[in-house]
Order: sequence, then C-alpha cells, then structure tokens
Amino acid sequence: MTRSTESRIDHPEWQYLDLMRQIWTQGDERMDRTGVGTRAVFGAQLRFDLSQGRVPLLSTKRVYWKTATREFLWFLTGDTNIRSLCAQGVEIWTDWPLDRYRRETGEAISRADFSARIVADAAFAAQWGDLGPVYGKQWVDWPVYEPAGQDGAGGNLYRRRAQGVNQVAELVDGLRRNPGSRRHIVEGWNVAELDAMALPPCHKTYQFHVAGNRLSCVLYQRSCDVVLGLPFNLWGAALFVHMLAQQCDLEPGELVWMGGDTHLYLNHADLIEAQLQREPSGDPRLVIARRPESIFDYAIEDFAVEGYHPQGHLAAPVAV
Repeated sequence: MTRSTESRIDHPEWQYLDLMRQIWTQGDERMDRTGVGTRAVFGAQLRFDLSQGRVPLLSTKRVYWKTATREFLWFLTGDTNIRSLCAQGVEIWTDWPLDRYRRETGEAISRADFSARIVADAAFAAQWGDLGPVYGKQWVDWPVYEPAGQDGAGGNLYRRRAQGVNQVAELVDGLRRNPGSRRHIVEGWNVAELDAMALPPCHKTYQFHVAGNRLSCVLYQRSCDVVLGLPFNLWGAALFVHMLAQQCDLEPGELVWMGGDTHLYLNHADLIEAQLQREPSGDPRLVIARRPESIFDYAIEDFAVEGYHPQGHLAAPVAV
C-alpha cells in the first residue's frame, strides 16, 4: 500500500477534495446571482469526527481559523455592523457594504480606505456598515411581535418585543435539561426579514443531537461556495459543537455537513486545479483554554490549534 493510498483511507479531508473534484468535472454549469458563473451539484454530505479536539481544518490550503473564530464570536453578540470586525482586521463582510457604498455614492474608494473609515468614524459606520438582520441577529434576537390593541378600523396592532428569542441561550438550556429532545435547533432563515439582509444566510440550520454523552451537529447549508465559504463553515460548525459540549458537560461527537446548491465559481479555476493536486496531511486539534460562565463569554484568546501545518495559501476573489 502506498503512502498516498493510506492517506486516502485515513484522512477525512479527502471528502472535501472529492466533492470539489466531482463539482468541477461533473457539475452543472450555469450563470448565478453574481454574474460570475458556477459549476454546481445539488445535495452533498460530509462527515467529520470531532472527538478528542479534532477539527475539520483543511491542510491542502491555509484556513485562517482565527479570522473564522472572530466572525463566529461576533455572531454570538448579535451585532450586525462590520465596525467591530474591521477593527479586528476581519474583512469577511466588508465587500457587501463597500459595494453598496460605491453604487450609491459613485465614489471609487478602496476597500482598505473604506474599512479604515468604518473603524474611525462611528457615524459613517452606522450609515454604511450595517448588514441588516443577518446570522447573529437571528441567532440571539429573533424578533417577536406582541398584540398592541386595535387601530381605528378594528384591525389588530402589534409591537416588537424589546428582546427577541435568544436561540443559542435556549439551545444551551435545552441540551442541559432535556438532551434527548429533537428540537435542538438554531435557525437563521427568517423569511420575513430576508429582504433586509445584505446576504440571506447560507449556513442556515444547525441541529444538535445527544447520544450517550456525545454531542453531534447537522449543519444544513442552502448555498455553499466550496472554495471560500465551506472551509470557514466547517470550522465554525465544529467550533460551535466544541463550545456547546464544554458548556453542557458533553463530549464532542460528529459534524455532519449537508449542502443544497453546492458550487464552485468559474473564476476560481486556478485555485481549484492547484488544490486538487495536493494531498491532505496532519491531524489538527482544538484546545480551549478555559470554560467561561456562558457560551457568550468566550474570547479569541481562549482558542488554540495544535498540529496544524497547512500547505501554502491559495487566494481567490469573492463573488459579491
């Protein structure tokens, strides 16, 4: 048995590379919302063992897991403005507000200058940096409307409750009190607010399952950019499981990722071809330095990854 064959049997990253190869060689090619064009398959699944600190960090290219972690911690705050992200050097969400700013003002500002102005000018950030009720807003403050009497014509009036549903807090409580429930779900697809979002949620539904003392997660992703999005999405979901397991006195089990429209952008061809020539290696493990009082109290300094030795960085443009 060759070393390459052993790697294919043993290393979970081959699932990702095989999916990429399938899409690139067999996917349906069509134009998409961005105008760039994709090749896509519909319905895909990947499974990863998360026991003993294991995490699905790709080794065939560098995944900036600290950036992804900062984004995930930002989700948990419920914030929808990019200002705090930009202040940390995280530019994952900058392109959407930047695109809107350029369209509406006609100013050909650079991304770096736009981001710097967002950080320096609170009023500018309030006007141009908000993304609408994306991800974290739905996770920790899903809107609830309560009866507020009737109008003059006898119609019912409703007002929005000051604090909506904190799905993450309820999830933690449910896992502790009733681990066998089939309702351990965090949902981001709020139909009533999709039009107000800079980008409707791609990683939309997280469902958790406890078997014995092991916590597992199914993540359903309606739309998946396999090159740029999926490496971050896998990390974020795995991180979520590890944090929840620690908070609920459980052990991490398995991450099951399920994709709807699972695609590769045509302008990522060079990266795809290069990555498919590489072989995965290593066995990265997540280390969490402390157990905060709640899942909302983690900081970036609480996380470290051991045994992660990725191959060289591969860059690709974002399709907005």
